[in-house]
Amino acid sequence: MGIRIYKLAEQLELSNKELIKMLQDLGVDVTSHMSTINEETAELIMDMVLGEEEGTQEDDSKVLKVEGTMTVKELSEEIDVDPSTLMAKLIGLGIMATINQELTSDQLEVVAAEYGYVVEEEEEEEEDNLFGLVNDIEDKQKDLKSRPPVITVMGHVDHGKTTLLDAIRKTEVTASEAGGITQHIGAYQVKVNGQKITFLDTPGHEAFTSMRARGAQATDIAILVVAADDGIMPQTIEAINHAKSAGVPIIVAINKMDRPNAQPDRVKQELMNHGLIPEDWGGDTVCVPVSALKGENLDELLEMIVLTAEMEELKANPTRPANGIIVEAELDRGRGPVATILIKNGTLKVGDAIVAGLASGRVRAMINDQGERVEEAGPATPVEVLGLSDVPNAGDLLEVVEDDQSARDIAQKRQNKRREDELSRNTTVNLEDLFSQIQQGEVKELNIVVKADVQGSVEAVKQSLQKLSTDEVEVKMLHGGVGGITETDVMLAAASNAIIIGFNVRPGVNARKVAEKENVDIRTYRVIYKAIDDVKSAMEGLLDPDYKEVVLGQVEVRQTFKVPKIGTIAGAYVTNGTVNRNAKVRLLRDGTIIHEGEIGSLKRFQDDVKEVAEGYECGIGIEGYNDLKEGDIMEIYDFEEVKRTL
Repeated sequence: MGIRIYKLAEQLELSNKELIKMLQDLGVDVTSHMSTINEETAELIMDMVLGEEEGTQEDDSKVLKVEGTMTVKELSEEIDVDPSTLMAKLIGLGIMATINQELTSDQLEVVAAEYGYVVEEEEEEEEDNLFGLVNDIEDKQKDLKSRPPVITVMGHVDHGKTTLLDAIRKTEVTASEAGGITQHIGAYQVKVNGQKITFLDTPGHEAFTSMRARGAQATDIAILVVAADDGIMPQTIEAINHAKSAGVPIIVAINKMDRPNAQPDRVKQELMNHGLIPEDWGGDTVCVPVSALKGENLDELLEMIVLTAEMEELKANPTRPANGIIVEAELDRGRGPVATILIKNGTLKVGDAIVAGLASGRVRAMINDQGERVEEAGPATPVEVLGLSDVPNAGDLLEVVEDDQSARDIAQKRQNKRREDELSRNTTVNLEDLFSQIQQGEVKELNIVVKADVQGSVEAVKQSLQKLSTDEVEVKMLHGGVGGITETDVMLAAASNAIIIGFNVRPGVNARKVAEKENVDIRTYRVIYKAIDDVKSAMEGLLDPDYKEVVLGQVEVRQTFKVPKIGTIAGAYVTNGTVNRNAKVRLLRDGTIIHEGEIGSLKRFQDDVKEVAEGYECGIGIEGYNDLKEGDIMEIYDFEEVKRTL
């Protein structure tokens, strides 16, 4: 004979979850509250719980609970002793302290013991989870119900992402809807054979990655749109790498099948080169030929989405307090902060107290994708929410909490934590301290994004770096592409804790700003073996970067002048930072490095100057170099010496 878990839990006044955890800690194999345990195990658990209660009852009167630190005055109030008496006792113990002085934990233990108290430190709230869910309840299996899948459409520019989304949407929109004008809230739902599908109508992989960078996985399935007449393009490869990195199933929509030069088999062949093997070629990647323009084969695409979703077994608990993800947010002049939310779990209702990132508030109103006001929204439903105190970030988690005060307290704690993080932020991987992070076991995978001026260089760098993998660290290539380092590359690196290696290319101004904000390490090289040597040395703890490159400013060439005996001079405008006469210069054309050298001359009108600030024009020449063209960008940089720290 045995006893069921839920019966024993009732006797001991414990929750089923608490009792199951106790049993699992003892090595007993139980999975649910309906499991049965033998009488010996039940007696052991009863002894443990009842023994703890007796011990607690005996000691409760002499336990001093302390959270953080405590002053002499606060201690006197807690143990009900006159402050002057307590100070005299402290002096007798050799502790000189004023009434408002904070006591160390050791001092607290000594003085509390004198009055018969045991100090018990209360655990402070886990800071790591401060931006996660406050009430991350484990749902019971019986409460989980099927929910609609959430789909993101990605692909190369002009391959038909927007046309495809519009075509799918038109099958649902009636002509009577606001005179044919549809409500745009960044996400919408369609019905296929009575089953709902939610589409995130976002700018492709940029939003997809910015959400991942903040720890929010919004998408269940990625639709990759590839034009049948164009094939795989650079942004298609980026989209594939983003979806793979997020670990979501990929369905390929081979679009523009109405074109006479459509070659679906060529597209499938190119997909295989990137690890996506079509189903009809013996793989597991679903490929559907469609024409978004003519509306052909969209039904089959939607059916494949439903089928893939069924295999994923997507479920959520609609009865719990809601949580979800901010898809996009803006400040509306008439309505205040407006956030588009995708509900992940639970049901959001008008009047709920909510917290999202650093913002808090109460749901004043909700509007669905049809532009109608609704009172509640269930799992995988997109809605616009009014009532937040501030505009949250895309990717922030939204959660329903007990009351307005709780929401404000959580938001305030997060704001304080964010300020602390900004003051002392150094958690991402960088080459300088890679070895020490490996030694401490913090880095098991070194994720790398490679950008170069030509495809051959990308492949060479990728293959050479992958050979550096060791037992401790696997070098993993997240993405490789041709062209300058963009904001998308930086966001992918931030989301995946990667470093970016550029070969003969440079980051743009915006990419550099995002990299500084997200603390992403960008390394640029002119010679392949130098990049390989640096990564190898960093992994061995031998890297010794004596000098760090500092970008001082950027200059745009607007005119060129040939000056006898001097050469070509650029009439230029300082778009960013400053130009220093003694600094070095790098000439960029279409994001690719053309030349590196010294500044030969720097003038303002007819005068030689040492420096030109942002927003001013100047004449600038490069030492021994004359191939300057209008539209070229000059990057002004220098090196500063840095101390090597491990």
